[in-house]
Amino acid sequence: MASKVSGPPRRPGGPGAGVRDGAQPRQRTRPPRRRVRWRIRWPWRGRGRLPRPPWKAVFFAGTAVVIVGVMAWALLGSSLLVVRSVSVAGNGNVVSASQVVAAARVPLGQPLIRVDTGAISRRVEQLRQVQSAQVSKNWPTTLVITVQLRKPVFALPLGGVAGPEPAEHGSYALIDRFGVTIRDVARKPSGLPVLTVNTTSRSLRGSPALRAAAAVLRELPSRAAKQVRGVTTGGPNDVSVQLANGSVVVWGGAERGRTKAKELRILMRRHARVYDVSGVGTAMTRG
Repeated sequence: MASKVSGPPRRPGGPGAGVRDGAQPRQRTRPPRRRVRWRIRWPWRGRGRLPRPPWKAVFFAGTAVVIVGVMAWALLGSSLLVVRSVSVAGNGNVVSASQVVAAARVPLGQPLIRVDTGAISRRVEQLRQVQSAQVSKNWPTTLVITVQLRKPVFALPLGGVAGPEPAEHGSYALIDRFGVTIRDVARKPSGLPVLTVNTTSRSLRGSPALRAAAAVLRELPSRAAKQVRGVTTGGPNDVSVQLANGSVVVWGGAERGRTKAKELRILMRRHARVYDVSGVGTAMTRG
């Protein structure tokens, strides 16, 4: 009897498995394909700053455009930010607010952003009582006009020879330090000196002689300033002041104002008809 030799057990599916009685061997199956996932690697990653993704940039850009459009519409096209009222300040009792508004010629309903404040200031300054005007915008609907009125410095007699002792009931023109006539009055206001102009110029506006006279009034010492009754000017270097006690101060030009004021203060320690401080270092009295 032949012996049967047995070898090691075969693994299932190993070589030769399933090959019995002429059966064909099974073909080896391919493993399933793996799906490849593509990942975008941004070139700026790892460099310390990550910009916003494109969709966020587009969102914020669109929002900015909408905001700008709404603001432009509110400022220029809507009726929300337009001139509805005009406020006047600094006019006092000399010029009325209605006069200032009429001179300003501000169209109500105009967008406040389009208002030309410089042009309005120039129109208001054409009022002879106004020295300067400042226009500001008080959002959302108000325009503010602040005026600085002219201050009278001299009283100039009208209809006759100008002098320190005109007729009490004559008419006077009140003049500021720039030579602008503010208004005419029937009586001279107390405290204003009478102006005498000995020049051939027909206009006092911007006159060097008048500017020198106004400068001398500002430099006078307090004791003399309280007694000023009249000022006479024949030019920028020819100014004299008449005092209430009949004395005359010969001042000359407006330069060296402080030095002349000190010299006059010393000279007025004694009474004299004339106090002359016009020369440099030659202050003297006469009479």
